[in-house]
Amino acid sequence: MSRRRSLGKGLDALIPSTEGGTTRSGEQVHALAVDRIQPNPRQPRKSFDKEELQGLSDSIAEHGVLQPLVVAQPEGEDIYVLIAGQRRLEAARLAGLTEVPAILRQATEQQLLEWALIENLQREDLNPIEAAHGYQQLVDDFGMSHDAIAEKVGKSRSAVSNTLRLLKLTEAAAKAIVQGEVSEGHGRALLGLDSPKAQDAALGTVITRGLNVRQAEELVRKLSGQRRPRKKEASRSPEETAVEEDLRQALGTKVSLRRGRSGGTITLHFYSDEELEALIERLTGST
Repeated sequence: MSRRRSLGKGLDALIPSTEGGTTRSGEQVHALAVDRIQPNPRQPRKSFDKEELQGLSDSIAEHGVLQPLVVAQPEGEDIYVLIAGQRRLEAARLAGLTEVPAILRQATEQQLLEWALIENLQREDLNPIEAAHGYQQLVDDFGMSHDAIAEKVGKSRSAVSNTLRLLKLTEAAAKAIVQGEVSEGHGRALLGLDSPKAQDAALGTVITRGLNVRQAEELVRKLSGQRRPRKKEASRSPEETAVEEDLRQALGTKVSLRRGRSGGTITLHFYSDEELEALIERLTGST
């Protein structure tokens, strides 16, 4: 199942289409005062593009809020907590609206975070660092495994684990990713350097010289004293490639197959202790 299809179904359930003041499932759409809606404290998204927000605000000023927000009301309180629709809420405030359409939902603390992540990831609104912090909240606050997070947000477990690894970057490197000076791929390359000073020095070189990801990886290898990897043999049989792919699918991780004159080796790659444990469980059948 594709990421878009997987997330899209969940997002439609979270923010369904409306017809005549109700959703297709019969939920009522309420007109709520903007000043009674508080931001989701577990919203992973921290920044908005000012031009895009102004464009949305201009559209809302002319046409209104076409898609209702989704909110939850804490028991016994006269305020609402935003579950989904932060950009629409900010744009509505910018447009001077005093009321917005909203669907009232019951939600736990964990659902507040899950739904905020799902909504933003569906629209690709989170930068990699924001996504990493959101995943880490799910791990720290709710004890979710990388597998469970991956299932919730419609990504592979390795993608979730790799994004979480970005939290090991220095503050300068993380900021450079947020500001778009370097990519997530550059960030993963910099993780090959253990020293914060070395990471920041390499970051400066990457930005100054405009290095692409492959060049950044080569720079990190040189700085860490690693030898340049041997070039892959030009001739590989389709059977070997097919075996690698079958193993990747079965084990859920990168697999490298190398044949020698007599026999060969199979290398399984993992990127966290949790991934190693998952591999062991798959290979031994233990739970």
